[in-house]
Amino acid sequence: MQEKLSELLRRYKEIESEMAAGDYLTHAKEHKRLSPIIEMYRHRLAAESDLAAAQELGLDDEAEKAKAQIERFDRELKILMLPKDERDDSNVIMEIRPAAGGDEAALFAAQLLRMYTMYAAANGFKTEINDLNETEIGGVKEVSFSIIGDNAFARFKYESGVHRVQRVPDTETQGRIHTSTCTVAVLPEAVIVNFKIDDKDLKVDTYRASGAGGQHVNRTESAIRITHLPTNTVVTCQDGRSQIKNREKAMLILQTKLADYYQSQADAKYAKDRKMQVGTGDRSERIRTYNYPQGRITDHRINYTVYNLPAFMNGDIEVLLEALHTADIQSKMQSN
Repeated sequence: MQEKLSELLRRYKEIESEMAAGDYLTHAKEHKRLSPIIEMYRHRLAAESDLAAAQELGLDDEAEKAKAQIERFDRELKILMLPKDERDDSNVIMEIRPAAGGDEAALFAAQLLRMYTMYAAANGFKTEINDLNETEIGGVKEVSFSIIGDNAFARFKYESGVHRVQRVPDTETQGRIHTSTCTVAVLPEAVIVNFKIDDKDLKVDTYRASGAGGQHVNRTESAIRITHLPTNTVVTCQDGRSQIKNREKAMLILQTKLADYYQSQADAKYAKDRKMQVGTGDRSERIRTYNYPQGRITDHRINYTVYNLPAFMNGDIEVLLEALHTADIQSKMQSN
């Protein structure tokens, strides 16, 4: 880790020099990512100096304090250096749909929508409803909404899956507990993909433009065929009388086709991610259970239970989100 940190510090100083010289935008994102790591590393280096000084002076208590600081800084650095999910900074599109349970599931979907929007508002996020289909009794048949703000996906990504509620519905005359489910999908906001066409990925052929019946319109090889080798996308253009004009137009057509191709790939992955998140919505599938008679919420992924259901449904969900985040970090540390 020391070798890696030394290399990151060298890179950080290099970035700062280039930013000071005016090249700010190019390096702003990398600078932001490295800053907390370098700050922690500098604290560690200071603690190492304190330890050396304390040992030289025979100050055992001070030396022990410095050792404890170094251990703490090392733990923090390991966390900061874990591979980062590039989607964490994205805004979020959230979808909630009732699954098993009819009207009761639709009412629970409405409560989940309220829970998330209240949490978002309390934590500085902006929410926008994209599509809402309600029932006559105040439930939600389906809803799609955006959550906008810094690190939105990092905060909400653990909420995807099947949410199960156990309670006595208002319409239940026998006092029986019913079990209903809703599916929640949390997806990073889709953006139009950016791509670069590399010259080495292109095969360019020229040929003579021809008219009806195969008669040559001109005697020069002005027509252009461009093949994008990675995607096997082929475009041709022979409308213009000059090769340059035909090439320009062919490249414009190719860019349009590739934009559609790459966006389709991104959309397909988006749809696949959503399908994987929500499962079938069956009662046996659940990431979390909301048990009203016992006033508890249990997250089955980390076997974590809290007993503040009324406050939780009013958006006080931070303690559980933090527990999920901590468990995720611990899992990543064990696998690295």
